[in-house]
Amino acid sequence: MREIILDTETTGFKPEEGHRIVEIGCLEVYQNLPTGKSLQLYINPERDMPEGAFKVHGISEEFLADKPLFANVVDEFLEFIGEDPLVIHNAPFDMKFLNSELKWAGRPKLKNKPIDTVVIARELFPGSPVNLDALCRRFEIDNSSRTYHGALLDCELLAEVYLELRGGRQHGFDLGAKKAASSANSSSQRQGINRTKTGKKVREARPHIVPEEELAAHSAMLELLSDPIWKK
Repeated sequence: MREIILDTETTGFKPEEGHRIVEIGCLEVYQNLPTGKSLQLYINPERDMPEGAFKVHGISEEFLADKPLFANVVDEFLEFIGEDPLVIHNAPFDMKFLNSELKWAGRPKLKNKPIDTVVIARELFPGSPVNLDALCRRFEIDNSSRTYHGALLDCELLAEVYLELRGGRQHGFDLGAKKAASSANSSSQRQGINRTKTGKKVREARPHIVPEEELAAHSAMLELLSDPIWKK
Protein backbone atom coordinates (compact mmCIF):
# COMPACT_ATOMS: atom_id res chain seq x y z
CA MET A 1 0.00 0.00 0.00
CA ARG A 2 1.54 3.29 -1.13
CA GLU A 3 1.05 6.32 1.09
CA ILE A 4 2.57 9.80 1.09
CA ILE A 5 3.84 11.42 4.27
CA LEU A 6 3.19 15.14 3.74
CA ASP A 7 3.95 18.40 5.51
CA THR A 8 3.87 22.09 4.62
CA GLU A 9 5.39 25.28 5.97
CA THR A 10 3.45 28.50 5.57
CA THR A 11 3.52 32.23 6.22
CA GLY A 12 0.77 31.95 8.82
CA PHE A 13 -2.25 30.04 10.05
CA LYS A 14 -5.12 30.95 7.72
CA PRO A 15 -5.13 31.00 3.92
CA GLU A 16 -8.31 33.08 3.99
CA GLU A 17 -6.22 35.87 5.55
CA GLY A 18 -3.78 35.79 2.64
CA HIS A 19 -1.23 33.36 4.04
CA ARG A 20 0.53 31.05 1.62
CA ILE A 21 2.56 27.83 1.47
CA VAL A 22 6.34 28.32 1.30
CA GLU A 23 7.51 24.70 1.48
CA ILE A 24 6.02 21.31 0.67
CA GLY A 25 7.65 18.07 1.78
CA CYS A 26 6.53 14.63 0.59
CA LEU A 27 7.94 11.22 1.47
CA GLU A 28 6.79 7.97 -0.16
CA VAL A 29 6.13 4.99 2.11
CA TYR A 30 5.09 1.51 1.08
CA GLN A 31 3.48 -0.73 3.68
CA ASN A 32 4.41 1.90 6.32
CA LEU A 33 8.12 1.94 5.40
CA PRO A 34 9.94 4.73 3.48
CA THR A 35 11.02 3.80 -0.04
CA GLY A 36 13.66 6.53 -0.33
CA LYS A 37 11.60 8.62 -2.77
CA SER A 38 10.86 12.17 -1.65
CA LEU A 39 9.91 15.59 -2.96
CA GLN A 40 10.81 18.97 -1.50
CA LEU A 41 9.48 22.18 -3.01
CA TYR A 42 10.23 25.74 -1.92
CA ILE A 43 7.62 28.20 -3.15
CA ASN A 44 7.58 31.97 -3.56
CA PRO A 45 4.48 33.13 -1.64
CA GLU A 46 4.40 36.52 -3.40
CA ARG A 47 4.19 38.27 -0.05
CA ASP A 48 6.29 39.11 3.01
CA MET A 49 7.36 36.62 5.67
CA PRO A 50 5.91 37.46 9.10
CA GLU A 51 8.46 37.37 11.92
CA GLY A 52 6.44 34.77 13.86
CA ALA A 53 6.45 32.35 10.92
CA PHE A 54 10.18 32.91 10.29
CA LYS A 55 10.93 31.98 13.91
CA VAL A 56 9.13 28.66 13.38
CA HIS A 57 10.68 27.46 10.11
CA GLY A 58 13.59 29.82 9.44
CA ILE A 59 12.61 30.39 5.80
CA SER A 60 13.20 34.01 4.87
CA GLU A 61 11.58 36.24 2.28
CA GLU A 62 15.00 36.72 0.67
CA PHE A 63 15.54 32.95 0.35
CA LEU A 64 12.19 32.54 -1.41
CA ALA A 65 12.62 35.48 -3.78
CA ASP A 66 13.92 33.36 -6.69
CA LYS A 67 11.82 30.27 -5.97
CA PRO A 68 8.97 29.22 -8.32
CA LEU A 69 5.33 30.06 -7.76
CA PHE A 70 2.94 27.29 -6.69
CA ALA A 71 1.35 27.31 -10.15
CA ASN A 72 4.75 26.42 -11.63
CA VAL A 73 5.30 23.35 -9.43
CA VAL A 74 1.74 22.11 -9.01
CA ASP A 75 2.08 19.45 -11.75
CA GLU A 76 5.23 18.04 -10.16
CA PHE A 77 3.49 17.92 -6.79
CA LEU A 78 0.33 16.25 -8.10
CA GLU A 79 2.32 13.70 -10.10
CA PHE A 80 4.30 12.69 -7.01
CA ILE A 81 1.33 12.19 -4.68
CA GLY A 82 -0.88 10.53 -7.29
CA GLU A 83 -4.16 9.32 -5.84
CA ASP A 84 -2.64 7.74 -2.74
CA PRO A 85 -3.55 8.55 0.89
CA LEU A 86 -1.79 11.50 2.51
CA VAL A 87 -0.42 10.92 6.02
CA ILE A 88 -0.34 14.31 7.75
CA HIS A 89 0.16 15.50 11.33
CA ASN A 90 -2.86 17.76 11.89
CA ALA A 91 -4.27 17.10 8.44
CA PRO A 92 -7.00 19.81 8.39
CA PHE A 93 -4.34 22.55 8.51
CA ASP A 94 -2.27 21.30 5.56
CA MET A 95 -5.27 20.19 3.50
CA LYS A 96 -6.88 23.65 3.83
CA PHE A 97 -3.71 25.34 2.59
CA LEU A 98 -3.15 22.87 -0.25
CA ASN A 99 -6.72 23.16 -1.48
CA SER A 100 -6.55 26.95 -1.27
CA GLU A 101 -3.36 27.00 -3.34
CA LEU A 102 -4.96 24.63 -5.86
CA LYS A 103 -8.01 26.87 -6.09
CA TRP A 104 -5.87 29.96 -6.72
CA ALA A 105 -4.00 28.01 -9.41
CA GLY A 106 -7.28 27.06 -11.09
CA ARG A 107 -7.06 23.40 -10.10
CA PRO A 108 -9.65 21.15 -8.39
CA LYS A 109 -9.38 20.14 -4.74
CA LEU A 110 -7.42 17.09 -3.71
CA LYS A 111 -9.34 13.83 -3.67
CA ASN A 112 -6.63 11.96 -1.77
CA LYS A 113 -7.72 10.44 1.52
CA PRO A 114 -6.07 12.27 4.46
CA ILE A 115 -4.80 10.18 7.38
CA ASP A 116 -4.39 12.40 10.46
CA THR A 117 -1.70 11.09 12.80
CA VAL A 118 -2.87 13.53 15.50
CA VAL A 119 -6.20 11.69 15.62
CA ILE A 120 -4.48 8.29 15.73
CA ALA A 121 -2.15 9.41 18.54
CA ARG A 122 -5.01 10.86 20.60
CA GLU A 123 -6.89 7.59 20.35
CA LEU A 124 -3.83 5.63 21.46
CA PHE A 125 -2.63 8.04 24.16
CA PRO A 126 -5.63 9.97 25.50
CA GLY A 127 -4.67 12.92 27.66
CA SER A 128 -1.02 12.88 26.58
CA PRO A 129 0.75 15.45 24.34
CA VAL A 130 0.58 14.40 20.70
CA ASN A 131 2.70 17.03 18.96
CA LEU A 132 5.51 15.68 16.81
CA ASP A 133 8.25 16.38 19.36
CA ALA A 134 6.28 14.63 22.13
CA LEU A 135 5.69 11.57 19.97
CA CYS A 136 9.38 11.44 19.02
CA ARG A 137 10.24 11.39 22.72
CA ARG A 138 7.66 8.69 23.39
CA PHE A 139 9.02 6.44 20.66
CA GLU A 140 12.68 7.38 21.32
CA ILE A 141 13.11 8.85 17.84
CA ASP A 142 16.08 11.20 17.48
CA ASN A 143 14.79 14.66 16.57
CA SER A 144 17.88 16.59 17.70
CA SER A 145 18.31 18.06 14.19
CA ARG A 146 14.90 19.72 14.40
CA THR A 147 16.07 23.20 15.44
CA TYR A 148 13.48 24.62 13.00
CA HIS A 149 10.33 23.15 11.54
CA GLY A 150 11.05 21.94 8.02
CA ALA A 151 8.55 20.20 5.77
CA LEU A 152 10.80 17.38 4.52
CA LEU A 153 12.57 16.89 7.87
CA ASP A 154 9.21 16.71 9.62
CA CYS A 155 8.07 14.16 7.02
CA GLU A 156 11.07 11.97 7.84
CA LEU A 157 10.30 12.15 11.57
CA LEU A 158 6.59 11.59 10.98
CA ALA A 159 7.35 8.50 8.88
CA GLU A 160 9.07 6.95 11.92
CA VAL A 161 6.25 8.06 14.23
CA TYR A 162 3.61 6.71 11.84
CA LEU A 163 5.35 3.33 11.73
CA GLU A 164 5.24 3.16 15.54
CA LEU A 165 1.61 4.29 15.66
CA ARG A 166 0.79 1.41 13.32
CA GLY A 167 2.49 -1.12 15.60
CA GLY A 168 6.15 -0.88 14.61
CA ARG A 169 8.14 -3.05 12.22
CA GLN A 170 7.00 -6.23 13.98
CA HIS A 171 3.69 -6.37 15.84
CA GLY A 172 4.77 -9.29 18.03
CA PHE A 173 7.66 -11.65 18.71
CA ASP A 174 5.98 -15.02 18.14
CA LEU A 175 6.46 -14.77 14.34
CA GLY A 176 3.20 -16.62 13.77
CA ALA A 177 4.17 -19.60 15.95
CA LYS A 178 0.98 -19.44 18.05
CA LYS A 179 -1.23 -19.39 14.99
CA ALA A 180 0.72 -22.26 13.44
CA ALA A 181 0.36 -24.35 16.61
CA SER A 182 -3.34 -23.62 16.81
CA SER A 183 -3.78 -24.57 13.19
CA ALA A 184 -1.90 -27.84 13.70
CA ASN A 185 -4.35 -28.85 16.45
CA SER A 186 -7.41 -28.04 14.41
CA SER A 187 -9.13 -30.98 12.75
CA SER A 188 -10.60 -28.72 10.11
CA GLN A 189 -7.14 -27.38 9.34
CA ARG A 190 -5.80 -30.93 9.00
CA GLN A 191 -8.40 -31.43 6.33
CA GLY A 192 -7.41 -28.10 4.80
CA ILE A 193 -11.03 -26.91 4.73
CA ASN A 194 -13.26 -24.82 6.98
CA ARG A 195 -16.88 -23.85 6.56
CA THR A 196 -18.69 -20.57 7.13
CA LYS A 197 -22.13 -20.40 8.72
CA THR A 198 -23.64 -20.53 5.26
CA GLY A 199 -21.85 -23.81 4.56
CA LYS A 200 -19.47 -22.31 2.02
CA LYS A 201 -16.07 -24.05 1.93
CA VAL A 202 -13.15 -21.81 2.88
CA ARG A 203 -9.53 -22.93 2.74
CA GLU A 204 -7.58 -21.49 5.68
CA ALA A 205 -4.16 -19.95 5.12
CA ARG A 206 -1.42 -22.44 5.97
CA PRO A 207 1.80 -21.65 7.86
CA HIS A 208 4.75 -21.02 5.54
CA ILE A 209 7.31 -23.85 5.50
CA VAL A 210 10.86 -22.56 5.02
CA PRO A 211 13.02 -24.76 2.74
CA GLU A 212 16.10 -26.35 4.33
CA GLU A 213 18.47 -24.48 2.03
CA GLU A 214 16.99 -21.15 3.13
CA LEU A 215 17.36 -22.09 6.79
CA ALA A 216 20.99 -23.05 6.18
CA ALA A 217 21.69 -19.78 4.37
CA HIS A 218 20.05 -17.85 7.19
CA SER A 219 22.14 -19.64 9.82
CA ALA A 220 25.32 -18.94 7.85
CA MET A 221 24.43 -15.25 7.66
CA LEU A 222 23.84 -15.09 11.42
CA GLU A 223 27.31 -16.48 12.05
CA LEU A 224 28.73 -13.38 10.35
CA LEU A 225 27.23 -11.09 13.04
CA SER A 226 29.59 -10.07 15.81
CA ASP A 227 28.47 -10.46 19.42
CA PRO A 228 24.78 -11.26 18.76
CA ILE A 229 22.51 -10.73 21.74
CA TRP A 230 21.00 -14.24 21.57
CA LYS A 231 24.42 -15.79 22.38
CA LYS A 232 24.80 -13.85 25.63
